Amino acid sequence: MEISTIMTLFGGLALFIFGMHQMGEGLQKTAGDKMRTVLAMLTGTPLRAILVGTVVTMIIQSSSATTVMVVGFVGAGLMTLPQAIGVIMGANIGTTMTAWIVAAKIDEFAWLFVAVGFIMMFFIKKPKIRYIGQIVFAFGVLFVGLNSMSAAMKPLAKSEAFSNLLLQIKDMPVLGLLVGAVTTMIVQSSSAAIGVLQTLSGTATDAAGTPLISLYQAIPILLGSNIGTTITAILATIGGTRDSKRAAAAHSVFNTVGSILFMFILKPFTWLVNQTVGVIGHSLVADSNTGILGMLTPVADNMRESIAVSHTLFNVVNTIIWFPLIWLMVKLVKLIVPGQDPVIHKRLAYIDYKVVGSPAIAIDLAIKELARMTEIAQQMTIDSHALIKNHTEELETRIFSNEEALDYLENEI
Repeated sequence: MEISTIMTLFGGLALFIFGMHQMGEGLQKTAGDKMRTVLAMLTGTPLRAILVGTVVTMIIQSSSATTVMVVGFVGAGLMTLPQAIGVIMGANIGTTMTAWIVAAKIDEFAWLFVAVGFIMMFFIKKPKIRYIGQIVFAFGVLFVGLNSMSAAMKPLAKSEAFSNLLLQIKDMPVLGLLVGAVTTMIVQSSSAAIGVLQTLSGTATDAAGTPLISLYQAIPILLGSNIGTTITAILATIGGTRDSKRAAAAHSVFNTVGSILFMFILKPFTWLVNQTVGVIGHSLVADSNTGILGMLTPVADNMRESIAVSHTLFNVVNTIIWFPLIWLMVKLVKLIVPGQDPVIHKRLAYIDYKVVGSPAIAIDLAIKELARMTEIAQQMTIDSHALIKNHTEELETRIFSNEEALDYLENEI
């Protein structure tokens, strides 16, 4: 592969990730505070939490952003662990929207979106219109990146090393799972990794137009991406509470166990995806890779849609499986992350600067901190009476420590 091809490939990937990031940023500017409020206030039951997680992630176009917010809410006491697990399940469903955007055949209009978005961003003064312009501009840049990657990937069809890798994935699907997981951990975005997979699957073809990557080979990579994306939530819990770490652990368990389960039923799942694609009206050709009589695989033009269907079916079915077992998930993550957080007064227990962007949430967190200050003050009063009756160094130290904690909390609030 030539240097120019490699540069085009990585440049296209950079544009694709930049477009996704800018589109999510524009959407969050448009409705970011509202989304935080909705997440914190409207997740009373696990089912409602799943619905809210799905809708919020579809809007902000990032399951990682939703999961990081959830981790912060759990750490701040705004959300229970079962509610958080529900939102995480919904976020996994909502993130499939990006795969459907990539599957849309609007590549030829990419530069039009860029031009229209640019005009809205730089020639219109109203902030709301400018934010919408940012979304449109980023949407176009996303497809410009896809087109660049598509052009760079065509020579891969002639690469012997690439063909050998595909043969290994065909014979050993676990290798595809590892490739997907590692790639997603590196780029820190399952949507980006799956977008690359969609582009590669729809571009690398043989002379007859049949994809070099069959759906049977693509699905393990997709499942690996769902495992790799959990690293973002884990990193967000560094220095966090035990409950926030449990929420991140729930995300990892949900995605990892689900992916491993689907690896065991890879052939039937591939068949189900192909039948689903067939129902929605796409042309299919016989697949010689799976060894299953009558199994079909999409032609190259339909591989993007087939991967989007796979991604959606996996997350929906995985959620249906785990939904009645949320209670078991809670017990499991408490075993993974045991114990209780130590009581440290000189520290904010509820206010988390990652989640106080919404005034309504900030006020609620401040009220919780004030109630905590009241408890500390009451304990100081009890200790003071005890100190008068029986002076000990331990009581005196605790009183002064609590006084410093109250001063600190007052200043922070």
